[in-house]
Amino acid sequence: MGNHTGEAIVLAEGLRKRFGETQALDGLDLAVPAGTVYGLLGPNGAGKSTAVRVFSTLTRPDEGRAMVAGHDVVRDPAAVRRRIGLAGQHAALDEQLTGRENLRIFGRLFHLGRAKARQRADELLERFQLAHAGDRLVKTYSGGMRRRLDLISSLIISPTVLFLDEPTTGLDPRSRNEIWDTVRDLVTDGTTVLLTTQYLDEADQLAQNIAVIDTGKVIAAGTPDELKARIGGRIDVVVSDNSDLGEAARALAVLASSDLEPDLDAERNLLSVPVGTESLALPDIVRQLDQAGVKAVDVGIRKPTLDEVFLTLTGKPATEDESEKEEVAP
Repeated sequence: MGNHTGEAIVLAEGLRKRFGETQALDGLDLAVPAGTVYGLLGPNGAGKSTAVRVFSTLTRPDEGRAMVAGHDVVRDPAAVRRRIGLAGQHAALDEQLTGRENLRIFGRLFHLGRAKARQRADELLERFQLAHAGDRLVKTYSGGMRRRLDLISSLIISPTVLFLDEPTTGLDPRSRNEIWDTVRDLVTDGTTVLLTTQYLDEADQLAQNIAVIDTGKVIAAGTPDELKARIGGRIDVVVSDNSDLGEAARALAVLASSDLEPDLDAERNLLSVPVGTESLALPDIVRQLDQAGVKAVDVGIRKPTLDEVFLTLTGKPATEDESEKEEVAP
């Protein structure tokens, strides 16, 4: 069972799942602490959605074990369902009904009485700033409003664990920020959120812990800062004359301790040098440039983005445009 079982509210051990020729999960191990946002990060086809389908009892694993809120997803799926909410990639709303009517129907499906379902619908619309649109047909909603309504429809029973599968795909920046605020509010209220995303900034914004998934298994896990520390950072230098870029690159080569090549942007007079995880001091950088006779306008040290982490770990960008292989479930 592992000694972390008591702490992990969502636990996977050796999960495997195959659809035809596709090995969607290939020995997935995961332990999600209660009361946090946990990010499952990976490109399309990595296995994220299949993992969520297993945790939410929609797909049975071929091998391995999954526990949610202390219950086995295969042995006691009904107990799991009573404790979870799920907002999938596609909104499960009736566009010909109002927002309020949609929420009331979900309430009745969760066996709340008529009065309780009405009360809960009103509470949620108010709580998540949709009361003004509650009596409008959903087909008149913007993409961001639909996504928010879909998200709060999964909160009818105040779930212990909420699974969010790609919650902001296709949304504009303002709508994404609204969804992010909603997620933060949920965690403040005590819900544990397991979030799948291929947006690195989303994981960085929301998740206390991240598991990077590729080809159906976890290839790295930790806090966003821990993952970034694994690949070091960059020195950014803006020179006054772009003819100095090559000289600047040679001067800083002694500080670079990465296999990655430096980037030279002649248009912006910018040199960007990947460096290792050891601490670097600005005076060292400035001294190297001075000794080489390079006049720098600006010098900075920056942490890597999660995009760079992903590229380093998987050898490919996070937002590869390939079909969602794991979505071929019958």
